[in-house]
This record gives sequence, structure tokens and C-alpha cells, in this order.
Amino acid sequence: MGNYSIQNMFLHADIVVQGVMVILLLASLGCWVVILEKAALFKRACRHVLAFKRQAAAITDEVDPDGYPGFTSLIVSAGIREAQDTAGNETRADFRERTERSMRAILSGRLDRLDARTTLLATVGSTSPFVGLFGTVWGIMHSFIGIAASGETTLAVVAPGIAEALFATAMGLVAAVPAVIAYNKINAVMKKMTREALNAISLVGNSLARLHFAEAGVRTQPVLKRVESQ
Repeated sequence: MGNYSIQNMFLHADIVVQGVMVILLLASLGCWVVILEKAALFKRACRHVLAFKRQAAAITDEVDPDGYPGFTSLIVSAGIREAQDTAGNETRADFRERTERSMRAILSGRLDRLDARTTLLATVGSTSPFVGLFGTVWGIMHSFIGIAASGETTLAVVAPGIAEALFATAMGLVAAVPAVIAYNKINAVMKKMTREALNAISLVGNSLARLHFAEAGVRTQPVLKRVESQ
């Protein structure tokens, strides 16, 4: 075989090595679909969280969920609804813990949705090199069997089979490296976004407690009624 193109290496490879290559190709394509999807979702979510923190820090005399972007309005709405459910002689610390817990529950659900399918990246990143190595070992073994049967050991006879086998390892690395990089990046973004969102929730909880325990009375009631009617 004089032509060592990728197509020819695939077509002349053993059926098992071909199967390994197809699996790795599909795994790589699946990873890129997840990577592109998460890039768009996380860009928007990070923008919403930063706006959430900025607006939470600027609360003065009213907590209005309508002014918060994306899923952060659901978080604030949950806190307001919980603030309306008074619990008798409740301390300010207990009030804050209760309202912030309700907001953290919404945040957790949204983060779980953002994190969905990222396990595919971890799986492909950790297993693809070994799948490719299996294809390489199998291909080299098949080549040696062919060499033994033909009785020829020249480079022209050995090289094609070895090249086909090593191509499986290369495909394993091509699938694994972007998956590992993307998975680590997503984890880093998730941690930063979670930290910023929790800080914003703490600010909202403090504002709700301040307004609830103010001497003038609970000033969030008009907002609470609007949330209930939605």
C-alpha cells in the first residue's frame, strides 16, 4: 500500500481497529457537541450571575425579582416567597438561613442542569487513550500474524500495519485531550459561578432580613403579592 492517507489507513485496517476508530470518532464528535453547547450556556449564565451579584449589592428599599436576569429571578422569587412565610418569634439569623436556603435550593437545581452531560467529557478524557491503545495493540498483533504467515519482514511489509495500529492511538489522544481541557475549564467556571451566586444570595438574604425586621414593617409585601400572582 503506497498511499498512507487517513482514508486508506482506515480502510486497510483490521475490522477490530476500524471499530475502535469509529468509536473514538463518535466520542470525539459527542464531546465537541457538549463543548460548544456548554460554551454558549455558561457564557450566558456567567453574565446573569454577575448581574445578579451587582443588583443584589444595590438593594435599598425593595426586593423585586422582575429586575433580575434569567434564572436569577427565580432565585430571588424563592427567597421572597419564603420571607413572606413568617415563623413567629424568629431571630434574624434564623430568618436569613431559611430564606437563603430556599434560594440555594433553586441555584443548586439550575447548576445541576448546567452541569448535565459534562460527565461525557470526563469519561471520554479518561478512557479514550486506553481504547486507542487497545486498537494499537490489536493492530500490531494482527500485523505480526500477517508477517509470520507471509514470511517477509521488510519495512514495506511491516510499516503499513504498524501505521494503521498507531493511528488508533492518535485518535484516542485527539478525542481525550479536548475533553479533558474542556472538563477542567467547566469545573473551574462552575466553582467561580457558584461562589459568586452564593455571595449574591447572601446579599439578598441580608436585605430581606433587614427589610423584614425594620421598624417600619415589612416593606416587601407588595412584591410578595406580585410574585404570588404569577
